Amino acid sequence: MEERIGQVVLNLDNYSGRDMYCDGLIEDTMLEIAETYEEKELNEVIAKSNSWPILYHFSHIRQNVVSWLPIAKEDTVLEIGAGCGAITGALADLAKKVTCVELSKKRSLINANRNKDKSNIEILVGNFSDIEPNLKEQYDYITLIGVFEYAASYIKGENPYERFLNIIRQHLKPDGKLVIAIENQMGLKYFAGCMEDHVGKYFKGIEGYDKEDGVRTFSKEALEELFQKCGMGEYTFYYPYPDYKLPLSIYSDFYLPKVGELTNNINNFDRERMVLFDEGKAFDNIIMNGMFPQFANSFLVLIERGQNV
Repeated sequence: MEERIGQVVLNLDNYSGRDMYCDGLIEDTMLEIAETYEEKELNEVIAKSNSWPILYHFSHIRQNVVSWLPIAKEDTVLEIGAGCGAITGALADLAKKVTCVELSKKRSLINANRNKDKSNIEILVGNFSDIEPNLKEQYDYITLIGVFEYAASYIKGENPYERFLNIIRQHLKPDGKLVIAIENQMGLKYFAGCMEDHVGKYFKGIEGYDKEDGVRTFSKEALEELFQKCGMGEYTFYYPYPDYKLPLSIYSDFYLPKVGELTNNINNFDRERMVLFDEGKAFDNIIMNGMFPQFANSFLVLIERGQNV
């Protein structure tokens, strides 16, 4: 079964008829915004709303995490966990076709209304584990933006993160690339007094996750070990700053930040936080000691398919 919002196709073949998660009434407000306002008007809406969910889901700054990728007009993209379409439009502007997978129909409606004038977007609504066996084509790019940390919630059994990577790789073309954006478990902001993004507790990631959390992030070294276990190909780390959610700069091992550059640190909009020390000064010292990749707040990783092991 299909629905159309403008030129966007919503495929409901695997939709259970009930959204399994929701941010509450704010999603009704966001759907109304998506139905009512054009993209060029969203910054004014954000300014008037004084709302973190509206900022997070509608800010064009979100698109910075993918807009620089060398996605060509003949490329196809699979966006897993498309949410309300914060980056779907940017991907669609770059690629030949974007296929989205999203569990929530309401969020998919927000996405579709926001991008209703684009003819190269299809949204598959439903659980990834139900949709995945029916994905017949391979893609040039697959994106997991704020998604990989939840693998244990929908990949059952032992080693869910390894299994998730091995499932995903089967849907990449031989020369395709996987794009992962995720918080750094050892990001400096968590030492400085920010709550862990997913479970809302101070120092949770630093002290270690519990199985019942159903979510976890990784250090740089832990991610590298995971990629190697899965036999992934070459991978390149990038470091969105302040983080991947609202990135104003993206550094890499080829161009690391310089002393004095990292001054935009007090921007924890969604939760209360403590301020235990001057993060700018701490970053300067970290940079001088060559340790920025270990303490960056977020990672963006480009990974080649590689061979199964």
